[in-house]
Amino acid sequence: MFTSGFAQKPEKLTSAELFHEVQKLNFLGTALYVAAHPDDENTSLISYLSNHKKAKTVYLSLTRGDGGQNLIGSELRELLGVLRTQELLAARNVDGGEQLFTRANDFGFSKLPKETLEIWDNDKVLADVVWAIRNIKPDVIINRFDHRTPGTTHGHHTASAMLSMEAFDLANNPQAYPEQLNHSDTWQPKRIFYNTSWWQYGSREKFAKADKSNMIKMDVGVYYPELGLSNNEISAMSRSQHLCQGFGTLTVRGSSEEYLELLKGPAATGNDLFEGVNTTWSRVKGGEAIGRILEKVEENFDFQNPAKHIPELIRAYQMLQNIEDEHWKSIKSKELKHIILAATGLYLEASSENASATPGSQATINLEVINRSSANITLKEIQLVGANVKIAPNKVLTNNQKESFSIDFSVPSSMMYTSPYWLNEQGSLGMYVVNNQQLIGKPETPNAFKARFSLLFDGSEIIFEKDVVHRYSRPDKGELYEPFAILPEVTSKIDEKVLIFANSDTKEVHVKVRAGKNNVSGTISLDHPTGWSVSPKSIPFTIEQRGEEIPLTFKVTPPNSESEGNIEPKITVGDQVFDKELVEIAYDHIPKQSVLLPSAAKVVRMNIKKAGEHIAYIMGAGDKVPESLEQIGYQVHIVDPNEIQNGDLDKYDAVVVGIRAYNVIGALKFKQPVLFDYVERGGTIIVQYNTAGRWSNQFENIAPYDITLSRDRVTDENAEVKILAPKNSLVNFPNAITTKDFEGWVQERGLYFPSKWSAEFTPILSMKDEGETEKQGSLIVAPYGEGHYIYTGLSFFRELPVGVSGAYKLFANMLSIGKNEVKKDSNVKG
Repeated sequence: MFTSGFAQKPEKLTSAELFHEVQKLNFLGTALYVAAHPDDENTSLISYLSNHKKAKTVYLSLTRGDGGQNLIGSELRELLGVLRTQELLAARNVDGGEQLFTRANDFGFSKLPKETLEIWDNDKVLADVVWAIRNIKPDVIINRFDHRTPGTTHGHHTASAMLSMEAFDLANNPQAYPEQLNHSDTWQPKRIFYNTSWWQYGSREKFAKADKSNMIKMDVGVYYPELGLSNNEISAMSRSQHLCQGFGTLTVRGSSEEYLELLKGPAATGNDLFEGVNTTWSRVKGGEAIGRILEKVEENFDFQNPAKHIPELIRAYQMLQNIEDEHWKSIKSKELKHIILAATGLYLEASSENASATPGSQATINLEVINRSSANITLKEIQLVGANVKIAPNKVLTNNQKESFSIDFSVPSSMMYTSPYWLNEQGSLGMYVVNNQQLIGKPETPNAFKARFSLLFDGSEIIFEKDVVHRYSRPDKGELYEPFAILPEVTSKIDEKVLIFANSDTKEVHVKVRAGKNNVSGTISLDHPTGWSVSPKSIPFTIEQRGEEIPLTFKVTPPNSESEGNIEPKITVGDQVFDKELVEIAYDHIPKQSVLLPSAAKVVRMNIKKAGEHIAYIMGAGDKVPESLEQIGYQVHIVDPNEIQNGDLDKYDAVVVGIRAYNVIGALKFKQPVLFDYVERGGTIIVQYNTAGRWSNQFENIAPYDITLSRDRVTDENAEVKILAPKNSLVNFPNAITTKDFEGWVQERGLYFPSKWSAEFTPILSMKDEGETEKQGSLIVAPYGEGHYIYTGLSFFRELPVGVSGAYKLFANMLSIGKNEVKKDSNVKG
């Protein structure tokens, strides 16, 4: 706990950490923290409630952050949601909280909760919040955002608070979502708060003068001697798990205040949000006797020999199994078993010989059991849940003597593949489809296989479950763990998710076929839209080794006229057809994720013209614009800004700066003169959006003239677009741009538009969200010397990878500015 090394590595508590967990046994209270996205949560407060108050603390994030950006890789949309889900779990592993979700899909920035709740299915997301409350039974709920201030923050933020307020009342109403009561009970939390702060009041000075009679104040900067860490250090470590959002931060120490404004429920006379809630063992019938045992363990805890307390812990566990309160029985049984394992130094592991298997195949699980204490423990039985296979060693576990076993089994043919459950069915813009009520809200898909260890402690049986993992080593990283995955016999992948045909020429399409088992043979074909042709009709293949991937090539010819659709690989092996792509998300700070998605690529036949050939691209926070530009015939050269010198860029027809480059690349501060000199000598530079004010004032200006970035954005992807400068070359050469070219855009028009610019710039487009003023800063251009400088907040990084024709035409025009003619062939200049 409180660390997050390589994911899946088994937790091994020190005596001090074990004592910390024993303390939590004797607090029977629950807090639910509610917000909209990964990173919205207040990790200081979650850690304080979990580690200082010792409460069961759960963060309910309504979405998985699918609509954001990714600073560490190429995953976007649903894959980004998978990555951010795991980062949230890593954060909770640090701060001691737990994690839940709803079925809401983060569709991108929304200005008003009204729009948010229209795109989400209001009733279903509300049902999911009610479901979370009924399951975890929180005594207190804390909203991150204010339900009373729509329009002042992200619409998702306000909507999360509004839904939480409504669910506070509905959770105890048996008429609300009665189908949930087949699996849960009604529940009424005691209080609901808003986690307010000075920023809600505009300044620290105004907040200091505010009436705080309805607020609870807490110092969340407390220090935990048993952990050697302060709460705010743990909080920073937790927040730093959000790596794909660039939230790695320094740890801090010292006093820090948090405020909770009471919204509903009885007032608390002191600063205890649990005031009036019985959080002792007397809360449950038959619990007082259990509490007396566990309080004694806490009072007399032996840090040198925690195993000394095993008899008391076992007795408390046995008594706990007889109480009627199933909710607290489940929670405290899990905590007690965790502590018993740690106190005995018991190590239980179930590791697969291979990282994956296929339904119907044979697999081997290696088991390790070791008792590192003098406790009298007998290993009675090990059952492999999911395969209904077991062994019965009936072996006494001698202190520090490792016992090893193995189980060979057949993976059931009906076994579901390993993949995030919320992606198994096609969802909508605002919602994922999950029909299994008991899966709704879970952070991840339950593992296919678990090893169930039945152990006797002086004759008393306790069952422990461990997920089957794959343990292996690498010379450069040492011992590693990853989930044991069940995968198809064969998967396929087309690397280019969008294939642009700028003319009627035939293109080669490369399909990668990957084997999920040894010695797999079959044929592959491509389904395609009407009017398109594919050659050959099918290709036979044989792959000998599991995990091996082979490339196969088809020739695809588009129709003469504009057209779009999908090509979908279909693999036939025997009488089975496989149509999934396997995406593996692998970073050191999260467990490896296996995601199965429909294998497909969008094909687009468009009539597009361009000038120029060679493009220099400076990568920023990560996007797929370079690959998209290559689709329409540009040769894109990724350049390192650290290495460019004056004159190096002259050979390129244009330089494109990737999204948020000025936010994440410090070297650009020193390369501005080089970039501006390139433009002055006749070059074109295109700077894509950057977030305002996030470069610590290191850049005096990102343009050769004055420009002020703002938070202006247009979130309605269908918002009307007006062309302000109809004679400007950006909307004329070499492609004529009309309002029709803004049809079919996804997620948004753009973001972080400039709000002010010098007279040298010409604004090209105007757009707005409903009820707002016109925004003219989405695309501005200025001549500079012999060349042109372009700044754009249009979301090309979203539109190009999904094949929006109009976005390609407009980007081609930006790259072609200043060129006299459309070139079919050209070489690098100079």
